[in-house]
Amino acid sequence: MPSQTDILFPADHPTAAGHFPGNPVIPGAVLLDTVLTAIAAAEGFAPGPCRLRAAKFLSPVRPGERMRVEWQTTTTGGIAFTGSVEGRPVMNCTLMVGSIAS
Repeated sequence: MPSQTDILFPADHPTAAGHFPGNPVIPGAVLLDTVLTAIAAAEGFAPGPCRLRAAKFLSPVRPGERMRVEWQTTTTGGIAFTGSVEGRPVMNCTLMVGSIAS
């Protein structure tokens, strides 16, 4: 059974002004970092080196939106997670935690 948490990106998120003016979105790197930090806190480990196995950004996340993140461990010891905003899929990723090798 997947674990889950919600992440609110405030309307005045610091990336909103420059990414992109007039059409603000939360950058993918910020989404990944925020999700990894939230999962690490929920699972009780310190975020650190990881290897991104797959990442798909399906729809933009905008400042002021709340993203629901659901995750579970994979059979290979990684973490697979999805993000959605009001039921709209926005991202899915798989990563290996604690290893930057192969």
